[in-house]
Amino acid sequence: MIVSMRRAVISGLLASTALLLPAVAQAQETQTAPEDLPPDRDEIVVTAQKRDENIQSVPISIQAIGTRKLDQLNISNFNEFTQLLPSVAFQTSQPGVTTVYMRGVASGGDGNHSGSLPSVGSYLDEQPVTTIGGTLDVHIYDIARIESLAGPQGTLYGASSQAGTIRIITNKPDASAFDGRVDAEVNTVAHGGQGGKLEGMINAPLSNWAALRVVGFYQRDAGYIDNVPGTRSFLPQPGGITVDNDEFVEDNYNDTETWGGRAALKVDLDETWTVTPTVLYQEMRGHGSYAFDPQVGDLEVQRFYPESRRDRFIQGALTIEGKIGNWDVTYAGAYLDRKTYSSSDYTDYSEAYDNLYASVGGLAGYFYYLDNAGNTIDPRQRVIGTDHFKKTSQELRVASPAEDPFRIVAGMFYQRQSNLIHQDYQIPNLGADVSVNGSPGTLWLTQQHRVDKDYAMFGEASLDLTPQLTFTAGGRAYIYDNSLIGFFGFGRNPGVDPADGRPYTASPFNAAGSSRTGVAGCYLTDGRTLRDAYLDGGDTSALLPAMVEGGPCTNLATYVDGKLIPKKTSGQGVTYRFNLTWKPSDGLMFYAVASSGFRPGGINRRGDVGPYSADVLYNYELGWKTTLADGRLRFNGAIYQQSWKDFQFSFLGPNSFTIIQNGPDARIRGVEMDANATLGGLNLTVAGSYTDAKTREDLCATQICIGDGSDVLAPEGTRLPITPRFKISGTARYSVPLGSGRGYIQGLVAHQSSASSDIRIAKAAALGRLESYTTGNLALGFELAKFNFELFAQNIWDERGQISRFQQCGACDQRPLIVPIMPRTIGLRAGTRF
Repeated sequence: MIVSMRRAVISGLLASTALLLPAVAQAQETQTAPEDLPPDRDEIVVTAQKRDENIQSVPISIQAIGTRKLDQLNISNFNEFTQLLPSVAFQTSQPGVTTVYMRGVASGGDGNHSGSLPSVGSYLDEQPVTTIGGTLDVHIYDIARIESLAGPQGTLYGASSQAGTIRIITNKPDASAFDGRVDAEVNTVAHGGQGGKLEGMINAPLSNWAALRVVGFYQRDAGYIDNVPGTRSFLPQPGGITVDNDEFVEDNYNDTETWGGRAALKVDLDETWTVTPTVLYQEMRGHGSYAFDPQVGDLEVQRFYPESRRDRFIQGALTIEGKIGNWDVTYAGAYLDRKTYSSSDYTDYSEAYDNLYASVGGLAGYFYYLDNAGNTIDPRQRVIGTDHFKKTSQELRVASPAEDPFRIVAGMFYQRQSNLIHQDYQIPNLGADVSVNGSPGTLWLTQQHRVDKDYAMFGEASLDLTPQLTFTAGGRAYIYDNSLIGFFGFGRNPGVDPADGRPYTASPFNAAGSSRTGVAGCYLTDGRTLRDAYLDGGDTSALLPAMVEGGPCTNLATYVDGKLIPKKTSGQGVTYRFNLTWKPSDGLMFYAVASSGFRPGGINRRGDVGPYSADVLYNYELGWKTTLADGRLRFNGAIYQQSWKDFQFSFLGPNSFTIIQNGPDARIRGVEMDANATLGGLNLTVAGSYTDAKTREDLCATQICIGDGSDVLAPEGTRLPITPRFKISGTARYSVPLGSGRGYIQGLVAHQSSASSDIRIAKAAALGRLESYTTGNLALGFELAKFNFELFAQNIWDERGQISRFQQCGACDQRPLIVPIMPRTIGLRAGTRF
């Protein structure tokens, strides 16, 4: 019944749109709202091409959500606005740990701090905020618009815009008038608790040439995942260890709190030069798991250690805009500092490996999980992780007058981003001799420093061949230089084997009994590793000190003349963009694009795995934009084909190492369209996409296939993961004047088809398929000149839509986890302007 209802709603929304489109051309506005009410719709002006332009004049595939639309749809975070962007897909395990994909350019497994750089760029105003290990989830409030630029944007936006770019543009200070607003919400979540948010903004003119704009917000998202009672038993049975999670049992334990603010000061130095410094601070604290275990129950898990995450970032930015002659000059610089802390239950790993080694007595029979007295201990693990991410970016560009028949945009760009990585895999009471050296209770430690640098010069020129025909050509010359240094792995028993007489020779070597990984691979003063010296009878005592503070020594580096320097990889190249635009009449535009984008190569942290190379995306598309009926009808679309060369493929290898290698080529074909129609007080919007993304060759366990088929992970023709073949959303809003105000009713329906959870056939089968789902929102409200009130319901069918499927470790096939969308949420919103 519910499925039929959902299908009926989708069909009805699309059918009503189809019926209304021809009528729009004949329609006239029949309703007039009171003059002091805010406009019900936005006129979208974008800066996707580094100029202010009406969205219908920009010859690229771009969707934009303006201020009013963001407010009307109650959008406050990344998950909510990407629902409306047809070309965007993403994976997430919890807030702040999200990897974004566009147009099917996804191989899965990205987002790890030791993994590839993102393929989709993220910008806040003029500054890039793309980060390794998770997209910055900027709170959405007092935002001018969100722009989604599909396809390679490597000419104007650089390395991490291989498949597209998402830009969040804030409202700027305005010296013409004082303005302010406060908005509040309370809500309740089905199967969960209660939440809400409080947001406010003040725009204060300081003079006729300066203004300050300040935004503040607090949001609490209710929990809806229950940590229910459970036990785990470890071999041998009987006689082994059995544990329960009674002290951690809790209902609705995945609540989230987010707070922060922004401030921007705009100063007009004269009639042509403006300086705008800004600062953003945001902090998120999440508790519990955001995924459920379908083997345990709907929205239920069994976790055996406390779980939490803190994500704090601050960005200071400076934008200077002015003119030299009649040329526009823009400088944009920023410094971003992001710190994260997480505590994760890793009992699934212990359970999986206990079963894996069942033939030899499980973990107790194969490993050395012992306390200082030599007793076998509880093998459960927890992971304490921190990342300290820093990013500095600088861009200087010039643009000739936009009205000239020949015009250019050109500039220079530099960025340096670093990440101090700490991952501590702990087993309480683990003995000091079998722990990582200097860290009792730590089975495995990752302590690394990663640096990624980019340099670029770019330019784009447009020539009006005729009043209707324009040719654009652009290029970006780039250099990347990436490095990684530090420690990863197990410890090494510092004791002396009496039969040997040297330190680091006592048994067991560590809790895993490993003689290769960890301190064994650390460098000595003579350039050999500890393992090399142990095997050839040399001195094992002269370990070089740790190059990254907090590590026991260094095993990820290059030894040069008695010193350790980071492992490095670098490269250079050129990306391009060619565009031909034809405007046969007002409100009608066709364009053809050929473009390319790249993603830098990088370092694998395993010493026996070489670096991975850059991958390149080639894009060819035809698009159209139409504006009819005095702007009341808009229909845009694009058809494209992309060739993804030697795509980077990240996966968990032996011991759950993240390994990145270059895979085969992939071919991606697709269509994306969006339409908007206005008829009196009724506004309809529909956006959808079709994506067909497949490998063109076999994907194998190593970059070069053996040839007999035994190492094939995904045969030729395998669909790329994560991205659904179909994605469509539609909104309908009907408003009508009521006395001195305006009443409205609004609905949103979004649907996406199923998708593979992993590119590897066997792993995808173990994880299960991301199932198709349809969700709907409803809202009923009333607006006055200074006040607004709304009753809303989100996910009205309480659909258990699947955002991601994942497992805790490479061998943890026994417990695939599902991250769902938020269950049905009902709430009240109210706001005031002053």
